[in-house]
Amino acid sequence: MPAKIITGPNYRFSVITDYLIRIEWSDEGQFEEHPTYFAQNRNFATPTTVAVYHNRQEHLIEIETAGFHLYYDGGEFSATTLWIDAKYGYEPYFSRWLFGQEPVGGNLFGTARTLDEADGEIDLEKGIISRHGYALIDDTTDNIILDDQELGPENCDQVDLYYFAYGRQYQLAVQDYYKLSGPTPILPRYALGNWWSRYYAYTQDEYQALFERFEQEHLPFSVAVIDMDWHLTDVPANEGSGWTGYTWQQVLFPQHERLLNWLHQKGLKVTLNVHPAAGIRSFEAAYPQVAKRLALNAESKEPAVFDFKNPNFRQSYFEDVHHPLEDEGVDFWWIDWQQDRYFDTVDFDILKALNHYHYLDNQRRNDGNGLILSRYAGPGSHRYPLGFSGDTWISWASLKFQPYFTATASNIGYSWWSHDIGGHMIGEYDPELQTRWLQYGVFSPINRLHSSDNPFSGKEPWRYPIENRQVMGNFLRLRHQLIPYLDSENIKTHLWGTPLVQPIYYHYPDMETYYYYRDEYFFGSQLLVSAIVEQQDQQLQQAKATTWIPEGTWYDFFTHQKYIGEQQINLYRPITQYPVLVKQGGIVPMTRTVQQDLEQLPEAITIQIFGCYTNEYSLYEHQGPKIAKTTFQLTADGQLTVSVDDPEQIVPVGRSYTLALLDCDELKVINQTAHDVKIEQQFKAPTLAEQSYQALQVMQIAYELKRQIYDFIRTNADDPVKIINFINTKNNPALTDFFSSLVAQA
Repeated sequence: MPAKIITGPNYRFSVITDYLIRIEWSDEGQFEEHPTYFAQNRNFATPTTVAVYHNRQEHLIEIETAGFHLYYDGGEFSATTLWIDAKYGYEPYFSRWLFGQEPVGGNLFGTARTLDEADGEIDLEKGIISRHGYALIDDTTDNIILDDQELGPENCDQVDLYYFAYGRQYQLAVQDYYKLSGPTPILPRYALGNWWSRYYAYTQDEYQALFERFEQEHLPFSVAVIDMDWHLTDVPANEGSGWTGYTWQQVLFPQHERLLNWLHQKGLKVTLNVHPAAGIRSFEAAYPQVAKRLALNAESKEPAVFDFKNPNFRQSYFEDVHHPLEDEGVDFWWIDWQQDRYFDTVDFDILKALNHYHYLDNQRRNDGNGLILSRYAGPGSHRYPLGFSGDTWISWASLKFQPYFTATASNIGYSWWSHDIGGHMIGEYDPELQTRWLQYGVFSPINRLHSSDNPFSGKEPWRYPIENRQVMGNFLRLRHQLIPYLDSENIKTHLWGTPLVQPIYYHYPDMETYYYYRDEYFFGSQLLVSAIVEQQDQQLQQAKATTWIPEGTWYDFFTHQKYIGEQQINLYRPITQYPVLVKQGGIVPMTRTVQQDLEQLPEAITIQIFGCYTNEYSLYEHQGPKIAKTTFQLTADGQLTVSVDDPEQIVPVGRSYTLALLDCDELKVINQTAHDVKIEQQFKAPTLAEQSYQALQVMQIAYELKRQIYDFIRTNADDPVKIINFINTKNNPALTDFFSSLVAQA
């Protein structure tokens, strides 16, 4: 399905879709045909509204589609010879881009290379969607990718731009971005569970004892991260820093293979942290093999200088250094690259190369089930998951930025950020902050608990007061129960180009209101999360999330409180709860029990159904490249059809589904599968009086005032206006705001 191409001696315009055009200039008239780090497939659609005009009104070429109108007057590209009008009225005058100039405002941004040392908000790079209707990606300096997947030289074009003019069709823009740049791979199921990570010099016995305690406390983890102290760090002074290393530190890990095997037996995958900048030096266990392959002078301890552009070095780097460690039990690598300033990256971005080659190598060695953890390297990075966002400060400001940062990254197709949940460094002991951050982590792409080597900053739940500890444990267990939902959304990201985390304006692009709720986002197709990013009110003993509830009827995922949309509500929640909403008719699959080994598909799944309303939900599951789909079709009059498409027969033979119904008292089930289906009722939300009693119990206000409020609410539960008028007489704004939120339920 070819693009519409208009070419001349030094220019080429390729209309890829009716809303996307590639703009090239080549001094030699030789245009780049290879894929690049960003652009993989430039012929994924057939534009249908293209009109081309030659020599009209003194313009050499005009190209007009449903989305844009390009004018080119000939000669070298400049602001006076090339410009494009987007066909949208979102700017005060008109949406015009002049070559060589930045688009004027409106961009909704993308993401950033790292949050290292961030204490709150940082600047973000541009994304491919804009409130003004158009955006640009410059691919001029990217490296090409050759047929054998080697990174080649830089793009031969002197200009290579992609102009996106999707207006406010945000979801279509992102889907076409994925078609152009390549799909996000399906993550291994284990990556979706809880990760334990800490920069700390554990001994082998300490590390094993830690996971034994996690097991005793029923705290599930699927990935064990061992930070840099796994390798030698005290190295000869004449050989540089101990930051880079590939040899197990025997003092700490005398039988490391035994530890790795033990972790695997517990259902965990293992990743090690590497800082590869210093190359391979003489004290490394792998040095003799490296020296032999690279013809180094081993007698003089000649180092294998890090040179990722050199295929011989890369071959030794993988085959002599990394593969033997993988054979011992390392499942994938955390590539902790921060050293660009020490290398000449002109014509060759080392981080891009590390991500590219490491991911492909891990894919090959794991039957297509590859994974890395590394930093974002620009457009196209989504093909090499996962993203390590960097070493943030432990602060409320850092937590507050992460929901917005993560959702906004979808504007450049980057769906799988892994943050240091709980923060990495600085900060102070704050149980509330850690609890709220972990709750956010459960409803973020990757839940990787992390901290620095400070002996007091660990994220183990037992370091915190009993209430916080219990809440942390409950949410860690919840994360593993949500794996069917998370994996299904993971597969949909790959198949359909729908990022797991989406800003709410994706679904309501023409409504001004939705652009201002930065802490709120869709988490998959069924859940709407409003993150708690500020401390609780000490008088109320609850924290609030200022939330815009979209049109329709919504239920709280945890409490089953019911809300009618198109209104702003301050959702107050105690430390035990978190504001997650499900739209009426929503379907959320979960495991019945907390799984430890996430590689296995569960036998028993609960399908939570939030009210009878028309909805169709497909539960995707995978093992390696094999995918099964179970479809649930719900109607407003209470009929549910269940069907399965499982060509590879990966769904367990003994699979059973429990339909947990809320506000759907009678359900007729048409079961078209061979699996058992049964029905149970979910608990309904407590009454207004019951909710008021629970809230008042812990409030730090006078007992008599509590009793007055409670008695009045019990007597006037059906008259919310009367209740708020009564609360107003107490001259306490916090109480007024809280009870206004409470009575706003349907």
